[in-house]
Amino acid sequence: MSIYCDYNATTPMRPEVLDAMRPYFDSRFGNASSSHSRGREAKLALEEAREAIASALGAREKKSVIFVSGGTEANNLAVKGAAWAARERGRHIVTSAVEHRAVISACRALGAEGFEVTCLAVDAEGLIDPETVKRTVRTDTTVISLMHANNETGVIFPIAEIGQLARERGIVFHSDAVQTFGRLPVDVEAQGVELLTISGHKIYGPKGIGVLYVRPGTKLVPQIHGGEQEHGVRAGTENVAAAVGMACAARLALESMQIERHRLKMLRDRLEAGILGRITGTRRNGDRDQRLSNTSNISFQGVRADSLLVALDLEGVEVSAGAACASGALESSHVLRAMGRRSEIDGGGIRFSLGAGTTEAEIDRILELLPPLVERVRAAKVEGIGGRV
Repeated sequence: MSIYCDYNATTPMRPEVLDAMRPYFDSRFGNASSSHSRGREAKLALEEAREAIASALGAREKKSVIFVSGGTEANNLAVKGAAWAARERGRHIVTSAVEHRAVISACRALGAEGFEVTCLAVDAEGLIDPETVKRTVRTDTTVISLMHANNETGVIFPIAEIGQLARERGIVFHSDAVQTFGRLPVDVEAQGVELLTISGHKIYGPKGIGVLYVRPGTKLVPQIHGGEQEHGVRAGTENVAAAVGMACAARLALESMQIERHRLKMLRDRLEAGILGRITGTRRNGDRDQRLSNTSNISFQGVRADSLLVALDLEGVEVSAGAACASGALESSHVLRAMGRRSEIDGGGIRFSLGAGTTEAEIDRILELLPPLVERVRAAKVEGIGGRV
């Protein structure tokens, strides 16, 4: 049995999505910027996709939806674009220590260019207090970038409260909602964001496509220069097929969201209770309640997460030790470090992220495999083999 439990990293494309995209690789291959009939056909498909995603986000205008290559580009455009646009008012940016690397790296790049970045701490459960944000903002704060839910622990931030604070202070608020769109209700009006990031391949859609929602009136300095596509915000020939696929995936995700949230929570809780109850020296990383229903991050005392990941992979169980974008890196998770976890004791965390293909039988198989695997890895470490199997 091959068991995939890494849905926070990526998801398989739904057959309906591939069917929706297929004509735009073949008979409807036109460039959406061309003025002839085939170009107009592609432009119509692009605008219908834009309108569908705007509706899914609760946006008032479809022009608020800017298609980009994915979550990383959207985060960079949001943080850098908003910071540069407001540089005459101030150069102070607020983010958190547990953001996705795309946001953290964008902030570091701005720091090297004369901006000041404040990284907010989280508590031991990975939560952030809106009062901390309130105390941190200053008269020269122009951008706040805080994620909706963490990709490693699933912990959910109170972005509606933070959005209200930002709006009262005239600060541009960006939220990375890559992990929440299609899993939690996302409403850009209710949550008070000026900028919001989502990605196609996290919702059973194609890779290479993402969206940055831009509230009308929010100023951005483009990060890619060329043509006037995407309302002059993002140059480059539009990926019509992927936009159509993402719109289809968004519709299907929202239709099944409530049922899937309940189903996956039941499976996640079954998995988590089994691990914590059967294996000594284990702990959950992240708040028990304020997190995504599909995500469980567990530390196994005395076990290196990467060693256990390899052992599980050899048994056909695919999980993650941290974020997929950091794969191959042996350093401990920046998210767990920010939560006060000590890698030399906890060994890091294994992230189990469940999805549409996860079944009870798969959960039971993992619970059957894990105890002896953990015992073997611990024994190997005691014998001085470095904890690898």
